[in-house]
Amino acid sequence: MNKTSPNACLLCGEELEYLAREEPMRCVYCGRVFMSAARCKNGHYVCDECHSKDGIAVITDYCGRTESRDPFAIMQVLMRHPSIHMHGPEHHVLVGSALLAAYFNSGGQGNRKELLELMALRGSRVPGGVCGSWGSCGAGISTGIFISLVTGATPTTTENWGMSNRMTSRSLAAIGQVGGPRCCKRDSFLAVREACRFCADELGVVMEAPESLTCTFVGRNRECVGLRCPFFPKKSDN
Repeated sequence: MNKTSPNACLLCGEELEYLAREEPMRCVYCGRVFMSAARCKNGHYVCDECHSKDGIAVITDYCGRTESRDPFAIMQVLMRHPSIHMHGPEHHVLVGSALLAAYFNSGGQGNRKELLELMALRGSRVPGGVCGSWGSCGAGISTGIFISLVTGATPTTTENWGMSNRMTSRSLAAIGQVGGPRCCKRDSFLAVREACRFCADELGVVMEAPESLTCTFVGRNRECVGLRCPFFPKKSDN
């Protein structure tokens, strides 16, 4: 089994391919059938739940314990864990969970355990690959879920409903400005950067964030956009 590529099938190590249309696919691990447009070149399909379930447990546990006020530092610790893949729907939980941890450690109010559990539930419902098929990156959606959770937004509330949607909009605009192909690391960093600014401006909760950030995952992403990415290592960083 060759899994040297971070974009590889979890079963056989072959590269993934993306179809123009979704079709029924049976997960090689749990056996359930889902509509999907992604599979490996050998025809293997792994559903979002099987792809990310171990990673989500790691994310929720760590974010419940860390004392860091820096969501970037929290994410980078988790991104180096072997259960967090280079790309994958676990990032839809990771972004909001790191923000929740930093938010509470920076003076934000609420039930940390309960909101982290809700973040895992809601984030895991955002399918993989929606950045391309829906035009809505899951990392950006995750920031909107974060604001929804800390403000108690529902479909019938007023100001916090608007805040949640404005948060998602800001994140998606920043992600879209760089352009594709997707990178779950880059898009997570962009979304969290917008969320830190939003939290300070709209909620008065100031999290810690680095003035600049250099990506350490470049070698794992064969589709890296290079200097188009604001986190790509500069010569002075080497």
